[in-house]
Amino acid sequence: MNSRSFFLQRESLIDTDRLVLFCDNRVVVKDENFIWQHKDVIDLLPADAEFLLIDHNGEQFIAAHTAHDISDKITAETRSLRSLLFKESDIDFSIAGKASQILSWYKAHQYCGACGEKTQHHNSQRVLCCPSCKEQYFPRINPCVIMLITKGSKILLARSARFKTGFFSCLAGFIEVGETAEETVSREIKEEVGLKVENIRYIKSQSWPFPSQLMLGYHADYREGVITPDPTEIEEADWFDVNNLPATPSPSVSVAGELIQIYTDLVNKESV
Repeated sequence: MNSRSFFLQRESLIDTDRLVLFCDNRVVVKDENFIWQHKDVIDLLPADAEFLLIDHNGEQFIAAHTAHDISDKITAETRSLRSLLFKESDIDFSIAGKASQILSWYKAHQYCGACGEKTQHHNSQRVLCCPSCKEQYFPRINPCVIMLITKGSKILLARSARFKTGFFSCLAGFIEVGETAEETVSREIKEEVGLKVENIRYIKSQSWPFPSQLMLGYHADYREGVITPDPTEIEEADWFDVNNLPATPSPSVSVAGELIQIYTDLVNKESV
């Protein structure tokens, strides 16, 4: 059990604490760094600041949230969490991502969803409790699948119609009630690009904080069909040779990039 409460008071913070600062939904960043020393910022945080403990790979950080923009007081800027994805190292991004997920959960459950009563902090667990109807609200994740469709030395990549990143990437979708992850892979591929696949195999997973997802990564072999993008989801989709790819996510920060890299390496190894 953790020796510190997950819900911290300002006076319980210590000099060695490291903070990740959030102003509303934006991260406070200075020179590409978003880990702040307690002594440098604690006196600048307004009275409404809230502090949540974040355990990460055996280390502890504090997610500090305020509704007021304090970036001008510390010669910093506020940035969206998504903008950090392509700037920070993998370990740093995962710290900010976890902090963001905890804060999103905390803000969403200030009041009980069953009876409307103000929730209370648990003494020793990361859970918000309703004193009236006794409901408990633990942090939750949304399971998703992300899949790379393969056809020999070619892979199917798509650009999202909703998120204008400029990258081509894998297809993805949320798991629905009553589905297995493999059933979701088949359904999402059919709905988004009109293809049928086979030989669906799990590769690896990744936590993804937009807002709080667990991405289950798969490879799937093309079986039949002609690419027919759903215009509400997909702006463009096509087959690309693994050695002639458009701009894709980096494998160092995205499971999509890892899926692409794993298959590219496999194809090139087999061709030697």
